[in-house]
Amino acid sequence: MGRTKQLLPLGNRTVIEHCLSTIIASRVVDIVVVLGHDAGDISTAIHAFPVKTVFNEQQASEMAGSVRTGLPAVDPAATGILICLADHPLVTPETMKGLIALHEEHPESIIIPSFNRQRGHPPLFPREMLAEIFVSSSLRDVIHGHAESIIYLNTDDEGVLLDMDTMDAYKEILKKFNRGARCL
Repeated sequence: MGRTKQLLPLGNRTVIEHCLSTIIASRVVDIVVVLGHDAGDISTAIHAFPVKTVFNEQQASEMAGSVRTGLPAVDPAATGILICLADHPLVTPETMKGLIALHEEHPESIIIPSFNRQRGHPPLFPREMLAEIFVSSSLRDVIHGHAESIIYLNTDDEGVLLDMDTMDAYKEILKKFNRGARCL
């Protein structure tokens, strides 16, 4: 995008602040934020949030690299790990609560939200299964290796699909956000 998308405005906050507020509202208590090469400004933006921060020193790493960096910082008692992306800022707390509730019923399953039969984010992995990321090259490999363990949370939350990778996508997210007037 040519800019640090986590710091773009969304309502009266930045995208990353909105995402963290959503995660906190969903009652996730152990939140680890993986920061990359632009950590300074993002770190400043999130300093007041009850999160742990870790740094992924590999500038060109994939999402799997960030998961490898963050996973050791998660509370060892956690049985499930939500992989939340800052470029999906319109996911609702209700969707995250639904993922967590399904994990409590099916702790051995990968839980993936879907909207109109399309897979979305954030996925929730059993902790032991996600540990395979240290020998797999991607999260997609972990998912494909456990296809029989996937459960879908069908939701009316279009935010699970709305990815903010381009300026046009960001503008579309802004329109949807302003129509919904989402404030946490």
